[in-house]
This record gives sequence, structure tokens and C-alpha cells, in this order.
Amino acid sequence: MMQRKKIRQENINQLGITLVIIILLGIISSYIFTRIDLTSDKRYTLSENTKTLLKETEDIVYFKIYLTGDLPAGFIRLENATREILDEFSAYGKDNIQYEFIDPAENPDKKTRNKFFNQLYKKGLNPINLKVKEKDGANSQKYIIPGIIVSYKGKELPVNILKQYVGNSPEGNLNASIQALEYELTFAIHQLTSKRIPKIGFLKGHGELSNMELNDIAQTLSEYYQIEGVFTDEYLYSLRDSLGANIYDLIVIAKPQNTFSEKDKFLIDQYIMNGGRTLWLVDNVKVDLDSLAYSRSTLAIINNLNLDDQLFKYGVRINSNLIQDMQCAVIPVNTAIAGQEAKFAPAPWIFSPLLTPMQNHPITRNLDMIKSEFASSIDTVGENVSVKKSVLLTSSKYSRTANAPSIIDLSIVDAKLNPDQFNNPFLLAGILLEGSFNSVFTNRPAPIKKRNILVAHNSQPTKMIVISDGDIIKNQVRGVGENTETLPLGYDRFTKQTFGNKELLINCINYLCDMDGLLQARTKEHKLRMLDKPKINKQRLKWQLINVLLPIMLIILSSLVYSYIRKKRYSKK
Repeated sequence: MMQRKKIRQENINQLGITLVIIILLGIISSYIFTRIDLTSDKRYTLSENTKTLLKETEDIVYFKIYLTGDLPAGFIRLENATREILDEFSAYGKDNIQYEFIDPAENPDKKTRNKFFNQLYKKGLNPINLKVKEKDGANSQKYIIPGIIVSYKGKELPVNILKQYVGNSPEGNLNASIQALEYELTFAIHQLTSKRIPKIGFLKGHGELSNMELNDIAQTLSEYYQIEGVFTDEYLYSLRDSLGANIYDLIVIAKPQNTFSEKDKFLIDQYIMNGGRTLWLVDNVKVDLDSLAYSRSTLAIINNLNLDDQLFKYGVRINSNLIQDMQCAVIPVNTAIAGQEAKFAPAPWIFSPLLTPMQNHPITRNLDMIKSEFASSIDTVGENVSVKKSVLLTSSKYSRTANAPSIIDLSIVDAKLNPDQFNNPFLLAGILLEGSFNSVFTNRPAPIKKRNILVAHNSQPTKMIVISDGDIIKNQVRGVGENTETLPLGYDRFTKQTFGNKELLINCINYLCDMDGLLQARTKEHKLRMLDKPKINKQRLKWQLINVLLPIMLIILSSLVYSYIRKKRYSKK
């Protein structure tokens, strides 16, 4: 009897201690916030920049997610991943992060439903038309909207979360979409909450791309930046004010065709020396592609821009050649016999390489291939140890170069391509330079004569990106006169494919405008663990038995052990 009372008292004491520990842990946890991510790829761990941004949000950021309802299995996975990332946002943003899921197809009235879809489309969300197999085996069309409207203090921003990369499997695209969720949503919050809008100047006056050819990228960037065209015109205060401060956070030099004067080079150089950021999109070889519409051949000549010495001083050389690549886009070629009605067929065009983005840098990670036209190879030069160089774009394994000047003939599309002849692999076509640069005007007199002008010979820490093709930023234009319209950047109207040009340039500009902390979220990788179907079929019975019988056996074994211990403990001695 005494022994039972003693055991009961021990149990009461243990219960009391346990309750005290639980209460203490609850009190401590209310003051100390932590989360533990046990996944191998850390998919539930937000970047430090994202955490800081969420904690500093001053008002409610509201997410309306339209990816919900009766969805295919793959999109349910994307929906769940979106819910999980927003739960993570809520954990760090507290009450300022709120969201709701809305089914755009829940209204049974077709007219009302279509009106709702149109409203979302006008706001910038892209509906997806899917073929869905019903239970009775029949196929039907289903529209879904894998997008989010993010709102903050009366401002709204659309976010399309589905990535559709050319050549990717549906599973690969969904996985890429999940990997990009943190970056896409963090970037939207940053744009809505940012108090200062960076200023970008598109250089003009040297035959650069027209406003129509830059329309798509300019419209996209105008949602986040102040965009201006800037004519240097050898004017001292075109890029810097009278106090020496840079006017622009970034200047974009998009496919110049005319020679730069020494004075304009000096203005750009001193802008860079003062910490200015630059995106160079330069063709070192000039080709008139339109002339191939009227003739079977055209001439590729060296584009004398007078920028070689300047870029060389910064650490790169754009060669006077053209990359030829078996991994290339196609062009329409007339295959009809002379005198007959024109008949066009696609043919590989090795002068339009599909450049490969490097996967080891946040600017280019998880990007689709980049369509280029008449790109040149780049070499890194110089011994400036204070400049870090990161490769962003390369040709494929099967590439080579053709030196300029040379004749480009359409007959090349009929030739059988031999991989052995494309023996100059992975040619560099895009590079990021970061650090302190040396001025091209060191030990040279300033070309602008002005009293008390100060010439900086070494730059403040800054960044620049050099890409050896200006057409990468150029959108296609369709129609003439009043009927002219611009097509999305990266869209190929012949194949109806969209390449990664636009996303690449937005990432480049974000990085150069000091948003590299946001881009760190793009380094996250979710491993796509596909099931081995042959192995599943072979071992189906084995794993079915394990899943069914093993839990039952463990329960029985646990019961027997518990009964044995209890019997031994309470039996009379």
C-alpha cells in the first residue's frame, strides 16, 4: 500500500515538473523567435535580406492569390508552395503580411466569370489555357491564373508565378516556379515599399536602339524605376551635376552604331569613376540582317565605336568576330522554286546563338536560354586584382567564331552541320565586373577643356555588365505606321517561343541598382525528386506489405512490451 502511494506521489511530481517546464518554454518562446528547417535543400529558410525586408514593413502587404480551386496535381503543388512561403513571410512580418486565396472560376455564371478573368488580365496576370481530362475520359479546356496581386497602401503590383521555359518539362517548369517564389514576392514587396525610386538613363545620340525597339523593357522597368533618355552631346553635366554627383543610378548603352567621341567617352568614364553603374550592350560587328530579305548574302564589317580601349582598360575585350553555334534559333527561309509563290520553312541560323546562362550566379540562375543575333566573343584582359569578373553568358559546347569582315550567305542554312567543325566551345558573351576600375584617361589629357576640372583616375567600388550583343534588349516590332505594335522582349514571332531575354535584363538592372541582396533569393534550389517508375512497379508488393504490416506489428510489439513492463513493475514481490 505504501509503495503504491509512493509511486503515485512520484507520478504527480513528474507531472508537476513537466507542466512547469511547458509553461516556462511557452513564456520563453514568446520572447525568443526561432524556426527550424529540417529539409535538406532548406526550402523553408528565407534569405536574410527577405527577413529584414519583412520586419521593416510599416503597413499591411496584402496578397490575393488566384491559383486555387479545381486544379491539376502539378498546380496544386505550386499552390501549396505559395501558401507555405506566405506562411513563412507571415512568421517574420507578423500582422503586416496577410493573404487570401481566390478561385477565379468559382462563379457558375460564365459571363461573370469571363469578365473577372478579363479584369485580372488587364491588371497584368496571364491566364493559362490547359487541356484537362475529365473523369469520363473526355477532354475539356480549363483556364487558370497562376498569379498574385500584391497591394500596399493603395498601390498594386501583379506577379505571375508560373515559369514557362523553352525546352523544360512541365515538372521542370513547376519546380523552377517554386524556386523563384521567394524572389518574385520579395521583389514585389520591395517595389511597393521602396521610398526612393532609382533613376536609369538610356544613352542616346550614337545610333542606339529606338524607343520603339526598347518599348517593352522600358515599360516593364518604368513600374520600378525612373526611365529617361539621355544625350551626352559632349556636355559636361549630362551624366553628373555641377557638384560632381551622378545624376543616374545606372546608364544603359543599348546597341550603339556610331563612333563615340573622346569627350563622350570621358563623360562616361568619369561617371564610372564616381561609382556609376553601366550596362554595356555592344555589337562589335555590324550586320544588316534586313538585307537578307532581298539578297542571298550580306557583309559583316567591324563596327568602329571607338570603345575598345575603354573596355580594355576596365578588363574586357569584345572581339571582332561572330559566334556561330549549333544551339541556335531558326529563321524563315523561302523554299519555293523561283517564280512560284513564296513558301517559308524554319531553318537553323547559326548566327543567332541561344546563349546559356550560368547557374552559379543569382543574375542568371534558373533562366531560360537567351536569344541573340550576331553576338561576338569576349575575352577578359588586364591584371587589375581589384576587379572581380563573373561569367554570365556563354555559347554552347558546339560553337566557333567567324572573323570580320566576312560575307554572310543564306546558303549556310542548307549546309549539313558537322559537330566536329564547331570546336570552340563555351565562348564568353556576357560578363559582370565588380570592383575599383582604372580610368582610360589616366596619363592622358582630359578632352574637355574646363577650368578646375578634376579627373579621377581610380573609381569608387562599382559594377558593370558587358554583353556582346545589342539585340538581346531589342523587342521585335510588327506592322508599319499607325498599325505598328511591339512584341514582348524575347518573343520570337516565327516560332512563337519566348526566351529569357527580358528576365535576364531585369535581373542585370536589379543587380546593378544595388538589389543584389534580393537576388540572393534566386540562389535557392529545390531538388526535383522524381519517382523511379520501373522500380516502383518492380517493388510495389514489397513496399505495400511494409506500409501495411509494419505499423501493425510495431503497435502489437509496443503493447506487449508495455504490458510486460507494467506487469513486472506492479507484481507483488
